[in-house]
Amino acid sequence: MSSNSLSNQRTISKEAVLKGVGLHTGKDVTMTFKPAPVNHGFAFVRVDLEGSPVIEADANYVVNTQRGTNLEKKGVKIQTSEHVLAALVGLEIDNIIIELDASEPPIMDGSSKYFVEALENAGIVEQDAEREEYIVKNVISYVDEESGSEITIIPADEYQVTTMVDFGTKVLGTQNATLKHLSDFKDEISNARTFSFLHELEMLLEHGLIRGGDLNNAIVYVDKELSEETMDKLRVAFKKDNIAVKPNGILDNLTLHHPNEAARHKLLDVVGDLALVGTRIRGKVIANKPGHFVNTQFAKKLSKIIKIEKRNKVPSFDLNQPPLMDVNKIMNMLPHRPPFLLVDKIIELSDKHVVGVKNVTMNEPFFVGHFPGAPVMPGVLQIEAMAQAGGVLVLSTVPDPENYLTFFIKIDNVRFKQQVVPGDTLIFKLELLSPIRRGICHMQAYAYANGKLATEAELMAQIVKNKE
Repeated sequence: MSSNSLSNQRTISKEAVLKGVGLHTGKDVTMTFKPAPVNHGFAFVRVDLEGSPVIEADANYVVNTQRGTNLEKKGVKIQTSEHVLAALVGLEIDNIIIELDASEPPIMDGSSKYFVEALENAGIVEQDAEREEYIVKNVISYVDEESGSEITIIPADEYQVTTMVDFGTKVLGTQNATLKHLSDFKDEISNARTFSFLHELEMLLEHGLIRGGDLNNAIVYVDKELSEETMDKLRVAFKKDNIAVKPNGILDNLTLHHPNEAARHKLLDVVGDLALVGTRIRGKVIANKPGHFVNTQFAKKLSKIIKIEKRNKVPSFDLNQPPLMDVNKIMNMLPHRPPFLLVDKIIELSDKHVVGVKNVTMNEPFFVGHFPGAPVMPGVLQIEAMAQAGGVLVLSTVPDPENYLTFFIKIDNVRFKQQVVPGDTLIFKLELLSPIRRGICHMQAYAYANGKLATEAELMAQIVKNKE
């Protein structure tokens, strides 16, 4: 399924609503899954807060990983995100909005099962855009020296995950779990519930930290003698008259779905935490003693590697196709004229991005003075050329572009990666970083030459009506 690199993105066809309580907050919460457009990814929306702030499922927003993977953006929090995200990845959904009226999704039974059911009932639909997939070519690892936890990803034909857990306790020794195909997630992994040890539970109860936990949503491994005092506390916390320990060392609140349910739940957590990379992955993940800290550190590392590779990878454009705009059309729009017009043609233009081309020749007037013996295109002129392409993008939003001039407001994060010399074809790609407001345009700009990134910068420009 996922080995087909040209598969399309997917979302749900209609809304799905779930109600429950948050495990750690104990708060009633309503969660609504909503369809999202292509290239949207996963995002949480806190509808209970003013302005309904959005927190994207992004590894860089992870703030702490005690008792779950917690995200925070501009002071707005989402707690325990991993079980919901695992369900989305397991069903190969790419784009979705997750609305919450509290900081924590409902814990349900401590697994992803109910999320999977709700999403399937809503219906999963293909969208009109190809799915991007990061193909792992080299071994990438992250080791947490302190805990001895380690996650490695190696090349494979599809996304696979193996987890190995060892808690060093008698009741829960070493366990392994493997997901060979994402299509097996629903049947083999989604119903694996969260678990904890009695000693952790006592501590959490003491600090009032599992307010939403009744014993139906956590497997409790009894790793020590149960004192009468603890028994009383548990009876109160879980609203039960009687609590006992089964022969397999778990409290008698539930029956295991799988002998290795703990390892399967750890695998579910890995799938959910690695969703924060933000890109589909093709490779095999091997997680030894995984936990939210090591999972999310690995997700941060992987997303950084993917970003760098993406930045350096030249998008493919067919330069032989007739352009959208030739130089005459560009001159109808831009006020620049030779020798200062630095864009020859526009080959792509949408409301969010533009792709322009410049053929650099020895005839350029600046080569006369810019090292005639070793001609190099000045970096500042590459920035200017990118800005002119950006000018086409912003001027295409007004009906009378010929009446406007474009001025720089700010240039940030400029990097010159390689020299541009006569004979090079420069390809400029500019993407809006935020919607155009009051004629102000904030863009990420890249210039490519010879199949490599030559220059990058963040540009801010403003269009102003010509006073003539």
